[in-house]
Amino acid sequence: MFKQAELDKFPKEPGVYIMKDGKHKVLYVGKAKNVQTRVKQYFLPGRDEREMVPILVKQIASIDTIVVPNEKEALLLENTLIKRHKPKYNVLLKDDKTYISLMINNKHPWPMVKLVRYTGKPKKDGLYFGPYTSAYAARQTHEVLNKVFPLRQCSDRELQSRTRPCLLYGIKRCCAPCVRKCSKEDYEGHVRRAIQFLRGHDKQLIKDLKLEMQQASDDMEYEKAGALHKKIEMIERVLETHKSIVQYAAPDSDAWNLYREGDAVILVQLIFREGRLIGSEHYNFDHIISNNEEIWESFILQHYRSAPDIPEEVLLPCKVGPAISEILSDWHKAKTSVLYPKIGKKKALIEMAEKNARSFFHREKEQQELKEKRLLDLQEALSLDRAPVRIECFDTSSISGSDTVAALAAFTDGAYDKKRTRFFKIKTVQGDDYGALKEALTRRLNRAKEEDDMPDLIIVDGGKGQLNIAITVLTELEIASCDVISIVKDKALHTKGLTHERVFLPHKKEALTLPKHSPALFFLQHIRDEAHRLAIGYHRKKRSQRTIKSSLDDLPGIGPIKKKRLLQHFGSITKIKAATDEELSRIQGVTAKDIETLRLI
Repeated sequence: MFKQAELDKFPKEPGVYIMKDGKHKVLYVGKAKNVQTRVKQYFLPGRDEREMVPILVKQIASIDTIVVPNEKEALLLENTLIKRHKPKYNVLLKDDKTYISLMINNKHPWPMVKLVRYTGKPKKDGLYFGPYTSAYAARQTHEVLNKVFPLRQCSDRELQSRTRPCLLYGIKRCCAPCVRKCSKEDYEGHVRRAIQFLRGHDKQLIKDLKLEMQQASDDMEYEKAGALHKKIEMIERVLETHKSIVQYAAPDSDAWNLYREGDAVILVQLIFREGRLIGSEHYNFDHIISNNEEIWESFILQHYRSAPDIPEEVLLPCKVGPAISEILSDWHKAKTSVLYPKIGKKKALIEMAEKNARSFFHREKEQQELKEKRLLDLQEALSLDRAPVRIECFDTSSISGSDTVAALAAFTDGAYDKKRTRFFKIKTVQGDDYGALKEALTRRLNRAKEEDDMPDLIIVDGGKGQLNIAITVLTELEIASCDVISIVKDKALHTKGLTHERVFLPHKKEALTLPKHSPALFFLQHIRDEAHRLAIGYHRKKRSQRTIKSSLDDLPGIGPIKKKRLLQHFGSITKIKAATDEELSRIQGVTAKDIETLRLI
């Protein structure tokens, strides 16, 4: 405990104070207009009633101070020291924050909309819209864009190599620039409208589309007019879901609030861009001793220092010093106002953020966030064209070339999707794994084309040969909107635990080896093992059914109808053999002679 005489020696100027333990490890960094007055509050009885302060004070062995000219410099120095020392009791934002945005590579001759993830500021390789702090919200917007604006979804390689349009052209999801089914002028019009939509110029976009629809109708191009009408309706439906939010939102603003219990704090950010709520984010912190004003001053500087963009207004639930606005404006070379609204629409946004903070604090969202991160990690690890929201994994099974079957294990949003699981009894080949895989893939993907129900990623259990089969099927069916890979264990062992895996990707000779402890690898193993389990289980079931049917088929007088009734009633050959004559006679159509025959089993 510091004595009064020691406390009186601290400077009275603006600056920062650095509290350390006996091993000189930094515990807490704070800033103050008057360092001496602020430090005394920690040690004088009744001056600071925060729960964590007594715990902190017991650990303090020394306090260093640094005097600076003004409060602004104190804020900047505090931010730097927190980043450098990572004190236990400060609000500390991690440096590995990633951002998710929609990007249009407008410098390409045939631009497309991509979902991209990055850290820090984005590259200057296109137009970026976001960032979306929710991967789910970003994917939803991406899906809407793909439905409304027929821009290409294939890779540059696919764009250059195609000789005829793929399935997306047939269902009017792409205007097929790969084979020049549309003019450069028309394609640029689609790109321009997509940009309008993402920038929030909805009214002007709809107005332009209605004028174009009317012109098409006047020119008696009724099919074109009908397509434009459907497009307008779809855009209006999307906008309707944002209606209640838009009427409250200020353009380019972030509304913040927090909820805390004890030393645990959660901060919530509502992000408004172009007058539309595009997402929210929350940040959890523990062992926090700072009061609310200190939290905001420290956190806001950390957050916007590395953020890819900064809004015109930052709305906070308490007042902070004007130096915060000055620092943010200097960093980003753009005027930014940090406001404390007390009434009106902006106050309503702060209250909305507070409700979200309270809600987040009292319910778990970690599972959903882990699923979203899992998909993005997998996309990044495998260099996929899209986040694999819908995954379908295929595996085949047979013994000695008989009862060949295949199974499809489906995963949606990172979780096993039992409703989409499928089984295939192979009809065209027996004992040929390649042929069985080709039949299962062809049957499934033909159905998917008919129902417009394509997966994002197809995984096949096996090596390069199985991958080539899958690529052949996709090529024959003219499907360019699915990623495909194959995965195989070394020595083809389906054993549990950590194993080396080889992942084969299209157009790459060598297999990709993922790190043994990689989350993406564990996820792939889980998917593949589930497909293998399903295939083995289905094969055993079919083999068992064949064994049962063969036993009854060999018996004279026991036709298909009697066989079906016996199996439905007793369930197995063993129970039929154990049944009494009286029990057997109760089955419709079974005679005394049939009972004698059944005793021969």
